[in-house]
Amino acid sequence: MSSTVAILSVCAVVGSGLMGGLLFAFSNFVMRALRALPPESAAAAMREVNVRILNPLFVVLFLGTAVVCVVLTWFVVGGAAGAAGPWLVAGSAAYLAGPLGVTMAFNVPLNNRLAAGPIAAAAAFWPAYALSWTRWNHVRALLAAMAAALLGVGLVRL
Repeated sequence: MSSTVAILSVCAVVGSGLMGGLLFAFSNFVMRALRALPPESAAAAMREVNVRILNPLFVVLFLGTAVVCVVLTWFVVGGAAGAAGPWLVAGSAAYLAGPLGVTMAFNVPLNNRLAAGPIAAAAAFWPAYALSWTRWNHVRALLAAMAAALLGVGLVRL
């Protein structure tokens, strides 16, 4: 067993788990709380969340986990993980498809649309935004949890 693969696996499990927890929290109660507000207040609050989340700690967690998953996959393809390899690749793929892929393909464009223009336009867009954003957030939360589980199995098999 390569210690590099083990370290990368631990980082990928922790990163995926933390991202899954963050995304679960949004699906479970943050978006519910925002939907209970008047649309103008909810849109304004979400605009602020979308600004504040782009901080160094979040960016390192979000993108760093993606980088770790890519590097881990590279090591696995190079034969450094044995029987753990398929689990580690599947977990990495789940993270890259979910938290990274879904975010970039669906949640970020929705966030950009919410941020564009005056707050009245954002408030009018809020009901459709909240529904679509939350559905895609469920998908990426599920994929993050799957990633953590698959990577965890891979780590145990190392």
